[in-house]
Amino acid sequence: MPDDAVPSSPTHPAESADLGIVDALARLSFAVQGELGSVAAENGLSLVQLRLLGVLRDREPGMRELADHLGLDKSSMTGLADRAERRGLLRRTPAPHDKRAVRVSLTPQGHELARAATDEAGRRILALTAHLTDAQRSQLSCLAGMLVAGAGVL
Repeated sequence: MPDDAVPSSPTHPAESADLGIVDALARLSFAVQGELGSVAAENGLSLVQLRLLGVLRDREPGMRELADHLGLDKSSMTGLADRAERRGLLRRTPAPHDKRAVRVSLTPQGHELARAATDEAGRRILALTAHLTDAQRSQLSCLAGMLVAGAGVL
């Protein structure tokens, strides 16, 4: 080992061994999902309900589009929307150009919960990168953005 190299250890995570792309991304996904799951639970939500609020923060999709984005079938999506509507977090309204279709949007209470959960999730996920330099965080952000774009993820 070169004299100026820092040995790999829990106190020096930036110098840890290369896990390989598959293991590294899988472990990162587990860490992020764990943080999101904690935020969801602390707000009385399931992870899929938290994802629902995140999707609805800045758009009003139809039920089919929402189900496709969340990877749910029609009956699961309906149940998810029913529970959120009963809790006062979302509303369903007829689509303007097709009265058979339904648009989904957040209520003011839903927007407030989405904002608070997004802020907390952001703090926790950012904390995962605390040991990185600003340049490394920027590089990670660009690379993750490229992966997301390439995968066609919203």
